[in-house]
Amino acid sequence: MISARMSRPAKVLLVFGATMAVAVLSAACGTEKISVPKSSAAYAGAVLFSQRCGGCHTLSYAATHGSAANIRTRLVTNGPNFNARCERPAIRVLYAIENGGFSGAYMPQNIVVGKQAREIADFVARYAGRQAPLEPNVERCTQKSKDLLPLTGSIPELSSSASSSS
Repeated sequence: MISARMSRPAKVLLVFGATMAVAVLSAACGTEKISVPKSSAAYAGAVLFSQRCGGCHTLSYAATHGSAANIRTRLVTNGPNFNARCERPAIRVLYAIENGGFSGAYMPQNIVVGKQAREIADFVARYAGRQAPLEPNVERCTQKSKDLLPLTGSIPELSSSASSSS
């Protein structure tokens, strides 16, 4: 509280200092950035994922936090946490984008299409599952094949091994 006995310069300095402290603290909120290098082929997919998918999915490389942290406070629209969930090969991710996920319940179909869908699919295949906990007798996500998609031309058919859910 500002005392009536304080000199005017002291009052101004106190108010200015408090204002600056609030400005610095509020500027620090929401400053997480995409951690994929801009020179990377996956950068465009990271930006698109952040814009189109980040409201429902978590993936730290795209600076998104859309998944529920606590199952008790989860909303039906919270999507999988891709920090812990492996999504490979890329054709599997493209299938989910085109078909509204694997259950078709809440994710919109074709939220992105064409080249943008392929860029997101490749980005997710590259970066998803990197923070998954180690489990005995389970192959690490980084050891599985990404099988990235061509940005133009035809896409190979989804094989039976890629369509099995994890």
